[in-house]
Amino acid sequence: QVQLVESGGGLVQPGESLTLSCAVSGADFTSISQMDWYRQAPGNQRGFVARIARNLGTYYATSVKGRFTVSADDAKHTIYLQMNSLKPEDTAVYLCKIDKNGNTYWGQGTQVTVSS
Repeated sequence: QVQLVESGGGLVQPGESLTLSCAVSGADFTSISQMDWYRQAPGNQRGFVARIARNLGTYYATSVKGRFTVSADDAKHTIYLQMNSLKPEDTAVYLCKIDKNGNTYWGQGTQVTVSS
């Protein structure tokens, strides 16, 4: 079955960086047309962060544009989210998502906390 496993979260200070990973298994990675990152802070709805779409490019939420970079490694079947200049308001659980054959798959999430 399709599984997504995020890793790389942690506690950092404002201005620091983190790179999140999302390992995808059980699916033909190279045929996944778009891969997304979302985040959810306590008391908030889950919100879009970034997307990488094959042959179309990358897309970002306004709040992270210029600071975050999404990428994918076909050989490693992994999606990445490089996060720079982190702010306290970036604190959330970060989740990756793919759509495959009409189904939506989510990872379990990884916690990112930005605090001094």
